[in-house]
Amino acid sequence: MKQTTGQVVGVSGNMVTVRVQGQVRLNEVGYVALEGERFLKSEVIRIRGDLAEMQVFEMTRGISVGDEVSFTGELLAVNLGPGLLGQVYDGLQNPLPQLAEKTGFFLDRGVYLDSLDAERQWEFTPKASPGDVVTAADTLGTVPEGIFQHRIMVPFNMNGRYSVDWIAERGEYRVDDTVAEVRDERGGKHQLTMRFQWPVKRAIEQYAERLKPSEPMVTKVRMIDTFFPVARGGTYCIPGPFGAGKTVLQQITSRHAEVDVVIITACGERAGEVVETIQEFPELTDPRTGRSLMERTIIICNTSSMPVAAREASVYTGVTLAEYYRQMGLDVLLLADSTSRWAQAMREMSGRLEEIPGEEAFPAYLESVIAGFYERAGAVRLADGSHGSVTIGGTVSPAGGNFEEPVTQSTLKVVGAFHGLSRERSDARRYPSIHPLDSWSKYAGLIPHGKTEYARDLLFRGDEVGQMMKVVGEEGTSLQDYIVNQKSEFVDAVYLQQNSFDPVDGAVMVERQRHVFDLLFEIISAELDLESKDEARQYFNQLRQYFLDYNGAQWKTDKFYEHENAIKELLKERKTGIDSHARQFVEQAAETVGSQG
Repeated sequence: MKQTTGQVVGVSGNMVTVRVQGQVRLNEVGYVALEGERFLKSEVIRIRGDLAEMQVFEMTRGISVGDEVSFTGELLAVNLGPGLLGQVYDGLQNPLPQLAEKTGFFLDRGVYLDSLDAERQWEFTPKASPGDVVTAADTLGTVPEGIFQHRIMVPFNMNGRYSVDWIAERGEYRVDDTVAEVRDERGGKHQLTMRFQWPVKRAIEQYAERLKPSEPMVTKVRMIDTFFPVARGGTYCIPGPFGAGKTVLQQITSRHAEVDVVIITACGERAGEVVETIQEFPELTDPRTGRSLMERTIIICNTSSMPVAAREASVYTGVTLAEYYRQMGLDVLLLADSTSRWAQAMREMSGRLEEIPGEEAFPAYLESVIAGFYERAGAVRLADGSHGSVTIGGTVSPAGGNFEEPVTQSTLKVVGAFHGLSRERSDARRYPSIHPLDSWSKYAGLIPHGKTEYARDLLFRGDEVGQMMKVVGEEGTSLQDYIVNQKSEFVDAVYLQQNSFDPVDGAVMVERQRHVFDLLFEIISAELDLESKDEARQYFNQLRQYFLDYNGAQWKTDKFYEHENAIKELLKERKTGIDSHARQFVEQAAETVGSQG
């Protein structure tokens, strides 16, 4: 089959218009020839007659009318196989450390390297046998990759049923060595290696059943796990103004979340933040294994100084790698930072294509593209009965912290949890700066719903009293309202806020969260014998200090129980009963659970 070629007839920023000689399809990869034997990777994004518009993943300086373009006949795809974990890639899956070794720290255009180490030997253990019938995504064998057994699978694009003619014996092989030979239903033979390619914009759907996300993904961040939980296989977003702590919150989540694999996609982020991530992660100790956290992490870097077209590629590359590891029965967390810059790249390309703009000049299809990305999350049951999941968390950077702008609103329509960051809380150094009144989650959490609803109601009432006190002063507030305000501030200080630098308080296990919240609920639901506002203030200040010491004590140590007993004694001195409002919330929640059961 003759290769399709073309010639450049127009250049606009990172978009080139090519007159095509032959057949071409949407999302096909092509290479624009430059002087000096260099070829710039591009992707077809629109076809009009014999003209194809292509987005170039490199700087287009030097491209001129008449330059040759060659098309590959293949869609933009990534390599899937052992050796992905621990890597740092760009949006096109070029390994950045090897790229830097070859070209220096200022990366040259038109240099593309193999994403997998072709010379590395892997200890292959066969799982299939000659005569077995296999289909796409069935396991042929395994190789050890870090703490996991990496499944060598039948390529996902092989439709139909295949009979195994030969399988490699146990031993060491490279990714391009043949490990199996299969025969299709027409008698055609196929040789399979440890790796294959898959187009990034096509979801991997080789599973038996898609499940409803129901099991909580524990992040060990109290505010998230208790009040705004995320389910395994679910979706959530973290919108917030610049400098409010989005990237830090994502990094804390990636370190402590109870998942198997973490994929971090830096989409248009500032280079300083990306460099910090690359430098820190190899130094961090994985709490699960005691080894480097990088061993079960993949970082995909696309900084704000790189071409905008590569931002889209990095997002889709990340989610495709996540789906691949999900097919091995693993729980994967994909963190995309920031989807706003991806949307800005779409806006720029849409403008160059002269499409009719939507709100704030974003493309009219912005909402459907964002929805399509988040819909690739999910929990699944695989053909062998094992379960895997992809959880997607994306940050949004609305200008000025305006949550009404199109990217935030389009995201909120499709995600299951909203962790809105507050400039006010960030400036007050109340971290994590998730706003406890604006945020929400559709997923079930670790704590009984009635108790968390009462605590949130208390936060709302305490905020109302706080706003009123700013107007009328403390003197114009009743003692009962003042105690409500003190209780809400107490919840914020000792439970919502968390010191990520503290070796104990930085990551709180589920058992401890439940235990501590029960004690917290006992305090906030108690009717207290306090005769004046000064007495109330002193009492809650003392209680707050006891509780902060309690949070910093190792779980179930003598110090832990010592602080707990001190808190209980202090509560016992003033407690006269239980707030009827609290009893009502708990009873309603129990009735709801009973009716659902």
